[in-house]
Amino acid sequence: MSTPFPFTAVVGQDDLRLALLLNAVSPAVGGVLVRGEKGTAKSTAVRALSVLMPEVDVVAGCRFSCDPDAPDPACPDGPHDGGPYLSRPARTVELPVGASEDRLVGALDIERALAEGVKAFEPGLLADAHRGILYVDEVNLLHDHLVDLLLDAAAMGASYVEREGVSVRHAARFLLVGTMNPEEGELRPQLLDRFGLTVEVAASREPDQRVEVVRRRLAYDDDPDGFAARWADEESAVRARIAAARALLPSVRLGDPALRQIAATCAAFEVDGMRADIVMARTATALAAWAGRTEVLPEDVRQAALLALPHRRRRNPFDAPGLDEDKLDETLEEFGGPDDDPEPDPDHDPDPDGPGGGGQPPQDGPEGDAPSGDVPAQGEPSRDGRAPAGQGAGEQSPVRAAEPFRTKVLSVPGLGEGAAGRRSRARTEHGRTTGSRRPRGTLTKLHLAATVRAAAPHQRARGRSGPGLVVRRDDLRQATREGREGNLVLFVVDASGSMAARQRMGAVKGAVLSLLLDAYQRRDKVGLVTFRGSAAEVALPPTSSVDAAAARLESLPTGGRTPLAAGLLRAHEVLRVERLRDAARRPLVVVVTDGRATGGPEPVALAGRAARLFAAEGLACVVVDCEAGPVRLGLAGRLAGELGGTAVTLEELRADSIAGLVREVQGTSRRAA
Repeated sequence: MSTPFPFTAVVGQDDLRLALLLNAVSPAVGGVLVRGEKGTAKSTAVRALSVLMPEVDVVAGCRFSCDPDAPDPACPDGPHDGGPYLSRPARTVELPVGASEDRLVGALDIERALAEGVKAFEPGLLADAHRGILYVDEVNLLHDHLVDLLLDAAAMGASYVEREGVSVRHAARFLLVGTMNPEEGELRPQLLDRFGLTVEVAASREPDQRVEVVRRRLAYDDDPDGFAARWADEESAVRARIAAARALLPSVRLGDPALRQIAATCAAFEVDGMRADIVMARTATALAAWAGRTEVLPEDVRQAALLALPHRRRRNPFDAPGLDEDKLDETLEEFGGPDDDPEPDPDHDPDPDGPGGGGQPPQDGPEGDAPSGDVPAQGEPSRDGRAPAGQGAGEQSPVRAAEPFRTKVLSVPGLGEGAAGRRSRARTEHGRTTGSRRPRGTLTKLHLAATVRAAAPHQRARGRSGPGLVVRRDDLRQATREGREGNLVLFVVDASGSMAARQRMGAVKGAVLSLLLDAYQRRDKVGLVTFRGSAAEVALPPTSSVDAAAARLESLPTGGRTPLAAGLLRAHEVLRVERLRDAARRPLVVVVTDGRATGGPEPVALAGRAARLFAAEGLACVVVDCEAGPVRLGLAGRLAGELGGTAVTLEELRADSIAGLVREVQGTSRRAA
């Protein structure tokens, strides 16, 4: 087993280290979600935490890590009646993004069931993680069916398996830690709320600190054991402090003044439900214990709010999580006067050198730097409205999008085999079972009844003599299941002068924002191609980060001619490249335009030829007709016909206005095919 990078050797990242340590002190806090850019020690810090966790006592031979002092009465390996026990380090179990459902919750041991005729349960990762850490790297990319299972286990503290005649329940209480890069997409709100705390991490912009990061990493890579030995004293000190804080935790008093501040803060930020209040209370108590105090102070409440509320406050889906600290301070001051503060402990001298020492919020400086919500992401257009070079004169500054609305579902016809999602019908690994077939390659989902039916007629010929079934490779049957897939929704947006009326462009952006919101909820990948002036550009390559697409849309300027053909050809090229990367994900092309084509020789004919490329390949297309005014030329409808798709006006796009649009899209696509 490789030597992990020492936790105390991580440079900076005070919030991250403090949040992890608070969960080590009080696992009831509920875990940590770590959001941040690539290469910011997210995974390194999480993997290093397990070395600092106190050892756990487990019943010897129990695959489900039962506590000998309070064994699970329903443990599949039980009952445990005071048998021998052993102590072992707390486990860190990693859940791969592409794991199967059986790997997570466990499953029937098919080999023993068929060969020996007995029901045997093979535990999964939830059993391994009981009383330890369950770590999910890139948690925002986790498939929905695994998210549902995690939600159930986190809510009930147990895992239930009901399948293939097996009914098993076992305890599954774990510290859930997830890391993610927001550029790759956001988390479902239900799972987001299950994380007790959240922290934002970013690489320091301070050269001296970056030098120290590189120096330590190179030293660790050259000699992991020697590097860990140099930090052994610091590791032991933090491990002892965690143990002391755990012992002190039951004695910490959370007074009514602190509770009022917690309740007032959660109400002021309009968080949903009561989980935020409970998490804040537990976090403030853990902060006091970590600081060696038995009384929760106002600064503990403030730090708890900064860790527990940013991902819970009520916000639009495309807003970055965060907290208005001025509003927080005003609320705490209003509901916590000087008379509410407990008397300070004169004998208390908190250690200022430990990570997050004293429970104080990290001070401004190189180690506490975090990206401001006002700073545009790298590669985004600037907020002053300046557009890329090469645009024609007469360009207008960006127009704010109108209020988004609920749209009707647009789906790709047919039956796909793409990534799990919620848009179009697909054959999936998870969903309702619709039949069985012979496996192509490795068997992943056994259809037990079909396998038994295939093997049963041959038992006498195969000389069966015992209780087990004689099964051969040809008897195995793969279950076929139908669910929903996520698609690649590629937006092709006309930003030319003919679209530049401010009121109309605001409505257009509002419609695209509404479709982006729908894509976010249905777990799609999205891309954005815009065209204006004399060319088209890929404003956002296909990505799972729908909020990045919304940011690009918000800063999109307009003006110039309408190179419709260039926009379609650029979109076709994007789809071609993406098909090589992700062949199973089917595209849905949404063209937002009034249908005009200007600039260059024969712009209308050229646009028609470009559109017929989409029809020839049977790509699902929808044209959102943005033409306005009393006289309408119907150019967008003509473009939709050449694309082999359908056209819908901005007014018809609303969910309460376009009944039957999906059937129309599907019918048109079938006729084109």
